[in-house]
Amino acid sequence: MNTQTAPRRRGRPPKELAGYSETREVLVRAGIVALTEKGFSATGIDEILRSVNVPKGSFYHYFESKEDFGLELIDRYAAYFASKLDRFFTDESKPALQRLQDFVSNAEAGMKRYRFRRGCLVGNLGQEMSVLPESHRMRLREVFTDWEARTARCLMDAQAAGEIAEGADCAQLAAFFWIGWEGAVLRAKLEGGPEALRIFANGFFALLE
Repeated sequence: MNTQTAPRRRGRPPKELAGYSETREVLVRAGIVALTEKGFSATGIDEILRSVNVPKGSFYHYFESKEDFGLELIDRYAAYFASKLDRFFTDESKPALQRLQDFVSNAEAGMKRYRFRRGCLVGNLGQEMSVLPESHRMRLREVFTDWEARTARCLMDAQAAGEIAEGADCAQLAAFFWIGWEGAVLRAKLEGGPEALRIFANGFFALLE
């Protein structure tokens, strides 16, 4: 009896699989938008489903639970943001501190584009640690650790170029940046303007001088 499976065909997936993937992607994108504007507890699955016209009964075909859905949103946002950080922080055509300043400017422009209604999904969820599933808490900590490591490498490039003091602790500076930056993003959403972002950024770069 031949038990060998047929080789996987190249090209587009079957129509049923393509539809499944497309609907799942629509749900993920809608969830990310919702969580950049609101918190996890304030975001209802019904609200997300209505926004993309997906029946409620269909949700559990794509995700086992709201917790599972939340983990997917964190992972997807983390991957997107890590790529964004790399695009700025590894741009060797610019001095290292300029790379960080460019990231800050781009982030302000992004918030302005959405009238300061959207912030950072990871930061928003971090404000709700007491009500989040433990799996979310652990993943959020990992994401912040990753962002800090990428930022520390950029600061070490600045240190090697003599832009910041030789004895500066880049890991600590990176942690300080993200602790302060997430607070500034939250304040910018609250006030509906960029002032908090600018105050923090000016203070951080002055600290490096």
